Amino acid sequence: MLESLLIANRGEIACRIARTSRRLGIRTIAVYSQADREALHLASADQAVCIGPAPARESYLNGAAIIRAARAIGAAAIHPGYGFLSENADFAEACLAAGLVFVGPPPAAIRAMGSKSASKDIMRQAGVPLVPGYHGDDRSMAVWAEAADAIGYPVLVKASAGGGGRGMRIVDRPEALGRAVEGARREAMAAFADDSLLLEKYLPRPRHVEAQVFADSHGNVVHLFERDCSIQRRHQKIVEEAPAPGLAPRTRQALVEAGVAAARAIGYVGAGTVEFLVDPAGAFYFIEMNTRLQVEHPVTEFITGRDLVEWQLRVASGERLPVDQAGLTQTGHAIEVRLCAEDPARKFLPQTGVLRHLRYPEASTHVRVDSGVRQGDAIGMHYDPMFAKLIVWDHDRPAALRRLRRALADTQIAGVVTNLGILQAIAGHPAFAAGDVHTHFIEQHTTDLIPTASPAPDRVLALATLYLLAGRSAAARVQAAASPDPYSPWHDVGGWRVNDRGRDPIHLLDGARRVDVGVAYEAPGYRLTLPEGDVVASAEIDRNGDLVADLDGVRLTAAIVSDGAELVLMVDGASHRLTVHDPMAAAAGPEVDSGALTAPMPGKIVKVLVKAGDEVKRGAPLIVLEAMKMEHTINAPADGRVRLVAFAVGDVVEEGVELVAFGDGEAA
Repeated sequence: MLESLLIANRGEIACRIARTSRRLGIRTIAVYSQADREALHLASADQAVCIGPAPARESYLNGAAIIRAARAIGAAAIHPGYGFLSENADFAEACLAAGLVFVGPPPAAIRAMGSKSASKDIMRQAGVPLVPGYHGDDRSMAVWAEAADAIGYPVLVKASAGGGGRGMRIVDRPEALGRAVEGARREAMAAFADDSLLLEKYLPRPRHVEAQVFADSHGNVVHLFERDCSIQRRHQKIVEEAPAPGLAPRTRQALVEAGVAAARAIGYVGAGTVEFLVDPAGAFYFIEMNTRLQVEHPVTEFITGRDLVEWQLRVASGERLPVDQAGLTQTGHAIEVRLCAEDPARKFLPQTGVLRHLRYPEASTHVRVDSGVRQGDAIGMHYDPMFAKLIVWDHDRPAALRRLRRALADTQIAGVVTNLGILQAIAGHPAFAAGDVHTHFIEQHTTDLIPTASPAPDRVLALATLYLLAGRSAAARVQAAASPDPYSPWHDVGGWRVNDRGRDPIHLLDGARRVDVGVAYEAPGYRLTLPEGDVVASAEIDRNGDLVADLDGVRLTAAIVSDGAELVLMVDGASHRLTVHDPMAAAAGPEVDSGALTAPMPGKIVKVLVKAGDEVKRGAPLIVLEAMKMEHTINAPADGRVRLVAFAVGDVVEEGVELVAFGDGEAA
């Protein structure tokens, strides 16, 4: 077994590798960028080494710096995790040349599968079915246009190296091909330092099913069954489950056998995933092989009872696989969802901010949380928006789905906009319960999954009011205790008046709606006048900091986080955002119409498509912003004339800064 291990990654996978390594008695070393100096994965390891500045190219993608750190600290091996350098054959080769064990497949296997075009030829020779496409080396647009016409639109442009939806574009008409190729090349270069692309027929309603394979250096290859990863956004998975629901037994067996054949064809060693598209008729086609551990490996661990990270470490140490194919069985059903800092209502735009409140469901034999963050951590612009995974297991799919719904309801996040709400909506959708999943599930059910905002119900308004009143009472008690006369009636906030009881309004903003909640003091609590009527209410703050309230005899518990005037209320598995409204301050503030377009997130300008003086139409692309390893095109919100372009290519911008100004003033 290995003596020491440097983990060349970050986030939840680095924490996961450190836990398994510690159980096996392996000393672990974490690496981190300057942006991650307080990250959770550092606390999970025995030692930590800084390898460079925040940008991934200067830290987590800097193979030379990682190898220098490993040698300086005396590590015996490097585990690349997933993402970053995990599928970089040159890095694997450099590790071996430096006398370090690379916990992954041989460089030749990575290289064979690292080029999606070359891998297609290998799979064709191995008898694995392929999607029609163009995988040639000619980069001229004339050849690409001809190939796309021959394949037939829609087509899929995708990065030849890497995955995760980066460097991928769907093209449905010939005139859009050039820009799609250009954008995919830039994104592929930024994510994988390789801008080679391939072209494939785009299947409009397929399932994404993959085989988990494992091989040792003694010629043994097994599969650990299959997973369904069909529910995706931006071509990236957010829900995965094992086994794949509704597959015909014959298809299921043929698919995993094709996965094993793919691994054997390239002399594979270690954990790998062979990915397929499955059409409605049950035919399946090879997409790619990920020569690394996958984000969704926990669902396989749940149904097989095997620790795949431990298998990786044992195989890297030269050991044989612990069981053969006959010794592998699966039990029950597991589902994983990815928690990401992104806004589904804004086309899943990545978000940044501080996790002011973070509460996961309690871990058990049925529930597992793999997280790379703690409450108080910041989600920055430099890395992937995924920060945790929630995985559940039970004896069958319906029971596992009930577990998932409960676990999601018990998850509370405030401070950063996340995809928690859409994950809850997916888990509760009848089509998902029926196993009717495909790669366009979210697009098909957008109206159900991302509904338009509805007014906060009275109980939420009541809880917000009670929280504000509880805060007012707590502040008064502190002030009274510090005063010369702590028993003065002037410290009372219970509505005491001469010959009367007091009444106060609490002003709240629910989106654009203003709500004035009347508060009448009636011992031992209040009578609240709400939009739908009066409620007798009382509340207290419990030892966990939650608000425990009684509303007309109904007991509710809510976690509430305040950030200035903003309140985030989490109750019954749902999250609501309200603003405390000060009418006097609102009256004093001028209305401003800037006529400007601002940055929707922090990021780096990678392309400027307009200049001052240009006339643009609504929807025209203006600026391309790179954030969290993805490109985001900023489009014109309306017809107009560009007065000012405030930044140039290469500039790093913060959220909310003015990018482009419009108007008829003098062009700058």
